Amino acid sequence: LYTQILREKIGQVVADAPDLEAAVDRIGAQESVFFSERFLASRPLLESIRSEEPCVLLIDEVDRADEALEAVLLETLAEFQVSVPELGTFTTKTPPYVVLTSNNTRDLSAALKRRCLHLFLDYPSAERELAIVRSKNTGLPDALAAQLVDIVRGLRALELRKAPSISETIDWARTLAVLGVEELTATVLSDTASVVVKYDKDVRKAIGAMPRLVDPNAKVPEPGHGHGHGHDGDHSHDDQTGRGPRRSSDSDEPEEVDGRAVRAAKDTPGRFGNTYGSNPLGGDGGAAPVKPPKVPAERGSRSFGAGLGRKRAL
Repeated sequence: LYTQILREKIGQVVADAPDLEAAVDRIGAQESVFFSERFLASRPLLESIRSEEPCVLLIDEVDRADEALEAVLLETLAEFQVSVPELGTFTTKTPPYVVLTSNNTRDLSAALKRRCLHLFLDYPSAERELAIVRSKNTGLPDALAAQLVDIVRGLRALELRKAPSISETIDWARTLAVLGVEELTATVLSDTASVVVKYDKDVRKAIGAMPRLVDPNAKVPEPGHGHGHGHDGDHSHDDQTGRGPRRSSDSDEPEEVDGRAVRAAKDTPGRFGNTYGSNPLGGDGGAAPVKPPKVPAERGSRSFGAGLGRKRAL
């Protein structure tokens, strides 16, 4: 539409121009209507530069933006100005206070980081996090909310791919309130652990640590020790196959097998049986292969002899 309108109006302006020079002069005398501030949509970045009053420019999660935005921010942070190719450069009269946040999902460019002062924010204290959870009216009793905050902080101490955030603590509290939970047990928390941990390995780690997080004095059995004896007893077991006692191993990994010895044991003559490669009609098991019948020399002599003795007319 823009191109169509522009073409029609230019044609009307230069319709009666005597020559090219006059047509160019007429076009140059016209106001640049489309490339003007009348058609400029001012966004927060430009608004903060053009603001007459002091303001705060918050660029949240800049690590999720593309690198083209970083190139624009270089000029804004260094010179406090924004350049628009068709209109020129807008320079601020009152520099804004710029705050950038990042979750480190990707590394920012060195040029952008060089123009910033870095402040690393850790998770709040347990008291502060509990106050945040209470302010959201999750419906969970205060005693359970305090216990839940301690459990979430214990999950953050694990080596998880994605540690639970405060918003996920709030979601977990709301989930438990909807379920009508009156006591935080390892079973209930394990069933709802996917609310705060989002990866399969993290879920398994969280479920494994849940009994200890609920009750630090709880005794969690070690993997592979489902028997009833203590660690001071004898670890020998009677093998049900009658082969005598079985030695215990400190490692759950299988023993290494020499592949060359296994292949050498299988690579023996006659391992496929005596009938391998023979006529399948010759029997099975250890039967000898059937020998092909002997063809007497005189067979076919009449047919071939008659044909060879006949002479064809040329």
